[in-house]
Amino acid sequence: MTKRGATLSTSDARRDVVVDAAIAEFARGGYHSTPISAVAARADISPAYVFKLFPGKVSLFVAALDRCYELVAHALSNGAARAGDADPEKVLYEMGGAYADLIADRDLLMLQVHAQSAADTPEIADAVRRGLAKVTELARDRSGAEDGQVQRFIAYGQLCHLIATLDLDEHTGDWAAVLAAGIRHPGKH
Repeated sequence: MTKRGATLSTSDARRDVVVDAAIAEFARGGYHSTPISAVAARADISPAYVFKLFPGKVSLFVAALDRCYELVAHALSNGAARAGDADPEKVLYEMGGAYADLIADRDLLMLQVHAQSAADTPEIADAVRRGLAKVTELARDRSGAEDGQVQRFIAYGQLCHLIATLDLDEHTGDWAAVLAAGIRHPGKH
């Protein structure tokens, strides 16, 4: 994010384009299966220029993940603002709705899923922890909720990921209904 009125340098602007392209490409293929050349092609620049902006694939993936968590934090803040001075449950409810709307963009959803599957890479695990810490602290601070309420909020978010990635709403069976009952997720709230 830049300050209002600030002008981005060409490399800063290209960095943003590359990070956006990385979110889309890593969401599609994951960390291990996505070559830098695919990100470069989506960003309409050369792979060499991607390497000029990011020293390697890990740093590019981490930058995409950091951007994802920034967007999550922004959405949660907007949800909390909609709730105003409501009780903690209402604030968390509004934050959850804002998050469900955000991950209707499956790229952000899938990037988080792929990040968890690549957490054996220390820098990626650190980025996931950093993002999860940001989200957890934001939920606790903005809602004023007890730790147990915040834990359930985060747990329901992970369940929302599972429901959305597996399209459980499209499957019949009591087991799917049990998992999806009362959980807001993209397109279902």
